[in-house]
Amino acid sequence: MDLRNVIRDIPDFPKPGILFKDITPVMENPAAFRAALDGMKGLLANTPFDAFGAIESRGFVFGAPLGVELEKPLVLLRKKGKLPAKTRAVTYDLEYGQATLEMHVDSVKPGDRVMIVDDLLATGGTAAASAQLVTEAGGIVAGFLFMVELDFLAGRARLEDLGPVFSLVNYS
Repeated sequence: MDLRNVIRDIPDFPKPGILFKDITPVMENPAAFRAALDGMKGLLANTPFDAFGAIESRGFVFGAPLGVELEKPLVLLRKKGKLPAKTRAVTYDLEYGQATLEMHVDSVKPGDRVMIVDDLLATGGTAAASAQLVTEAGGIVAGFLFMVELDFLAGRARLEDLGPVFSLVNYS
């Protein structure tokens, strides 16, 4: 299934001049969602890793079923203040300000190889911050997995020194 036929373009969202790639129709269509999960799983066939590090919130949508299918733990990388136990945090810059990601201090053990997963790669800032959380815990970034990559925003270039980048659907 060509997921480009399912992903919807929303012009001028969230602001004029942006062509938003809406993946909600993929999740609303069980066959498309299965194709996305199977495709993403296939991208990882030759990459060893121990856990998925899922970025809030759409990374959860892909990381959770992939973790169950591949029998890998799911590490939650969440917005500040959402996790109940002791956390480690990283604050990073966005185009419009700053954001903070957290993870439980005991979610990643030294030497754990973590595959960071999210729905879409744009500039790579959140994924790079996620990699920092993993490495500060003593983990190893096994790679980055995305359903969609917006090539023209060059997020891959920001991440490639941190680990391999896997994307199922690319837009130039």
